[in-house]
Amino acid sequence: MINSTNKITLANAALIAGISILVMVIAAPFAELYMYPKLVVSGDAEQTSKNILANLGLFRAGIMCYVITFICDILAAWALYILLKPVNESLSQLTALFRLVYTLIVLVALINLVTVLKLLSADDTLHIFKQDQLDNQVLLSLKTFRFGFHFGILFFGIHLGLLGCLVYMSSYIPKILGVLLIIAGLGYLINGIKPFLFPTLNIDFAVYTFYGELFFMLWLLIRGSRINDLPSC
Repeated sequence: MINSTNKITLANAALIAGISILVMVIAAPFAELYMYPKLVVSGDAEQTSKNILANLGLFRAGIMCYVITFICDILAAWALYILLKPVNESLSQLTALFRLVYTLIVLVALINLVTVLKLLSADDTLHIFKQDQLDNQVLLSLKTFRFGFHFGILFFGIHLGLLGCLVYMSSYIPKILGVLLIIAGLGYLINGIKPFLFPTLNIDFAVYTFYGELFFMLWLLIRGSRINDLPSC
């Protein structure tokens, strides 16, 4: 029998990881696919500032969704470490570390969105900046956030690749999920490199490769609770 020597069983770890990823699947698209493109107009600092000012509640909600997503990343890193520790403890630690490094980078980058909120909601801002300067500062902070976010995605891609290897090596998770996670990791890795090496390339590779994460999440939620009933590896 597969038993965890920790207080958290493998089944519980799978459930925690699955729920964490599910929350991310809900929160992250709201911020990334709805809030951000709705408010931020590429290359138009004035219109971007106007959009955010007219929708401060939406902007704050987007920031909170990012925060929730990154907190769930920490929970997922911890739970997946426990889940895959029986496969290879050292590799599982390294895999979790890459996700934690990614989370730290994007949390630091997120400060730029808080800065935008402060710039546009403070009463004395226009005493420090002229309107065009304020708009440009807002756009610069938004671009800095995106730059940091893409830099963090590099580490997330490596995390998914290593996670896929662990899943493939395990005897209690379908190997096809490991392959799909490795493919998803490559998609994120290419996306993370793109702004630095191919800034004019307008292709989101992760859109075509992220399905491995979804299938893995479903397995964790539906099948993961029965891990402890499987034969020992």
